[in-house]
Amino acid sequence: MFANLSERLSGIVKDLRGRGRLTEENIEETLRAVRMALLEGDVALPVVKEFIDQVRVRALGEEVIANLTPGQALIRVVRDELTHLMGEANVGLKFTAQPPIVILMAGLQGSGKTTTCAKLARHLTQEHKKKVVMVSCDVYRPAAIDQLAILAAEIGVECYPTTAGAKPELIAKDALARSHREFADILIVDTAGRLAIDGEMMREIADIHTAVDAHETLFVIDAMMGQDAVNTAKAFDEALPLTGVVLTKADGDARGGAALSVRSVTGKPIKFVGVGEKVDALEPFHPDRMASRILGMGDVLSLIEEVEQKVDKEQAEKVAQKLKKGKGFDLQDFRDQIVQMQDMGGLSSLMKKLPGTSELPDHVKDNVDDKEFAKLGVIIDSMTLQERKFPATIKASRKKRIAAGSGTQIQDVNRLLKQFNQMQKIMKRMSKKGGLKNMMRGLGGRMPPGMPFQ
Repeated sequence: MFANLSERLSGIVKDLRGRGRLTEENIEETLRAVRMALLEGDVALPVVKEFIDQVRVRALGEEVIANLTPGQALIRVVRDELTHLMGEANVGLKFTAQPPIVILMAGLQGSGKTTTCAKLARHLTQEHKKKVVMVSCDVYRPAAIDQLAILAAEIGVECYPTTAGAKPELIAKDALARSHREFADILIVDTAGRLAIDGEMMREIADIHTAVDAHETLFVIDAMMGQDAVNTAKAFDEALPLTGVVLTKADGDARGGAALSVRSVTGKPIKFVGVGEKVDALEPFHPDRMASRILGMGDVLSLIEEVEQKVDKEQAEKVAQKLKKGKGFDLQDFRDQIVQMQDMGGLSSLMKKLPGTSELPDHVKDNVDDKEFAKLGVIIDSMTLQERKFPATIKASRKKRIAAGSGTQIQDVNRLLKQFNQMQKIMKRMSKKGGLKNMMRGLGGRMPPGMPFQ
């Protein structure tokens, strides 16, 4: 998400950064470039107009023009206004009501409601230690009921059965009564979607909302909807007392205008963002971090949190101790690093959160292919434990067998071994005193070798 918008805006930021003097004329020139970037990013026209007006008022005042570093000051203004546009700070779910707290999910068909129900249930179970139950009120699409049950089993939460032919509001009411009896903390209610907004759907969701007196009503919207997101958001906001928005498919090739427009149109905070298909691919939405990411400044705080949650600390400590004792970094260690990288969304996901990666040459960014990680893992899995421990023993006949076993070519095995050797050298440098510092100085800001590029 925001790929095109980020590319355009980070280019503008780069141009501004070194300017020691700004005039009204080149401020207007910058604002025109920002306006075009936002419009091309599918941000709604009224939202763009209000945003540019706010930036202009601050940019033409003493805050920027009279500043000793006006370029940096203007960047700060743009970042602040982007943050304000998306909601200032993360707004979480409220757990102050008497349990069970009812969370109603609403949205169009295909927006990802059912998958988001499971992602949210996992998040609440893992991060907040809540007892979560789910129920499907989509009586029109049997596949949706089955899908929710399968996802519930995958994440280890209970999914109440849906009675065929029953009215959706009665299903929700029965589920609420049962969750009371079973002392559940949270009940997540999945509702039916439609291919387009219609009065019948809106009345049905309103009836479900009344039946369970939902504490949270989350509007689930596809980040790839573009300008249609504005009309859809308005319709749902008028029909339901929305408390927040969940933006799905944010990992796709979306322009990102929905995120910037929906918050402004509905006045409701974006609470979560879906960043992948897996059940753990749901993140709290932080407007300030997203603004920095859009402007190419990275998102180090989210990266740190992700590392804290997903990196196996025991395994990392074992590798560190192994290197400290002078033992070599072997192919099994390399395999473990690949798995952890995949768990964190792959190299492309990590790069988006690192400052300065937007300024990398296009040929470097274009060659980052996370599918290569999977291929490397398959090749290593085709090796014996002895080969993983002593890669130097892998000669021609072994390479042939490994390639055949992994369904790859001998050239792929050779490439893996070359990348591993480069990674081994990096690890050796890092194990020495001041190794990481010296290694970064030697790289001179370039991407490290050994990364699985095509």
